[in-house]
Amino acid sequence: MSKPLNQNEINHALANLKGWEWIENKLKKSFQFSDFKEVMGFILRISYEAEAMDHHPEIFNCYNRVEIGLNSHDAGGKVTEKDIDLARAIEKLSATSS
Repeated sequence: MSKPLNQNEINHALANLKGWEWIENKLKKSFQFSDFKEVMGFILRISYEAEAMDHHPEIFNCYNRVEIGLNSHDAGGKVTEKDIDLARAIEKLSATSS
């Protein structure tokens, strides 16, 4: 079972994750791309990273926008280090998608 992070740990991690917010026990961020095809490529790359980490995000897509939500079910729906790690990986993927 993953250990939930406290508020200070989450805030410290978010200082290095531009645009991510801690809302309703989730790390959340919205991404915008030029078109649907670019969004789908981004989502596919996220799926490979998430599967490799055995940690799966909440993903919402509407045309050129993607909203990501991260928390850990095995920690009672709280944010853990696994969520921070996946957010960092998603950031790297978004940098290569632009």
